[in-house]
Amino acid sequence: MSTVISLIGLPGCGKSTIGKHLGRALAAEFVDSDAAIERQLGESIRDYFEREGEPAFRDVEEATIASLLGKPGIVLATGGGAVVRPANRAALSGASVVVYLRSTPEELYRRLRHDTHRPLLQVKDPLARLRALYRERDPLYRSTAHYLVEVGRPSVQTLVNMILMQLELAGVIDASRVPSSTEPRPVPARSDAGPV
Repeated sequence: MSTVISLIGLPGCGKSTIGKHLGRALAAEFVDSDAAIERQLGESIRDYFEREGEPAFRDVEEATIASLLGKPGIVLATGGGAVVRPANRAALSGASVVVYLRSTPEELYRRLRHDTHRPLLQVKDPLARLRALYRERDPLYRSTAHYLVEVGRPSVQTLVNMILMQLELAGVIDASRVPSSTEPRPVPARSDAGPV
């Protein structure tokens, strides 16, 4: 597989977990853009974010994503806010097959309510923050993605199988790589019901 598959979505929707399993299923390298950024910075994103501010972090993130999209055949999990930059949206949509892992703010809050590592959620009311992020970012995720997968409560393997089916339908991967499954097919993110 030479195509880059990028996963986008709100913090905590499962991009890293699903990405690792998807990479394994495709015998492809999995790369987490946040982990790559931390290696480059030599410190946590949280520390850098607090010291330098969000615009400086987004500059580093943009450069990192552009670099990673040049690596053929990887599965890339992006940071939840990567889509706020138009350059990232254009790069992801143009240089990879993008899957939006959609989850409701309430479901994310259930998963993340005790998280102390995500800078944007270290606020008095994390659920209100997640709802605001969803309102702001859901249209951006949708406009960037080729496919949308509702995360909800299915198992990781079910979600991976759903993504594999979409990639097979799009001709991104060979049908022999897709495990047989009776899972329902995911809903395309765009109204044309196919990759753009």
